[in-house]
Amino acid sequence: MQMIEAIVKPQKLDDIKAALTRLGILGVTAFEVKGFGRQKGHTERYRGTRMDVGFVPKVMVQIAVRDEDLDKAIEAIVTNARTGEIGDGKIFISPITKTIRIRTGEENDDAL
Repeated sequence: MQMIEAIVKPQKLDDIKAALTRLGILGVTAFEVKGFGRQKGHTERYRGTRMDVGFVPKVMVQIAVRDEDLDKAIEAIVTNARTGEIGDGKIFISPITKTIRIRTGEENDDAL
């Protein structure tokens, strides 16, 4: 099992969720986050004054997937999150050593 953490533009979340659902990947957690990368934030105007905003609003999506679903899930995220503009985001993959469904006690792949 693998944990996918993808940081994407907020307006892309619904497209990503729909693509993962079509693949049969139903467990998705999303967090509103702020951060910056190469774009180093952005500039806004407030009451006529220019302000540099250091953090850009993003969404972090966490998805636990079976090893055999990993490549399909990554492709779905990349395809649906890509705009071609700076700030499209990043994907991080980490191994999961154990998963337990609290309600039933099922473990690992059965718990997904």
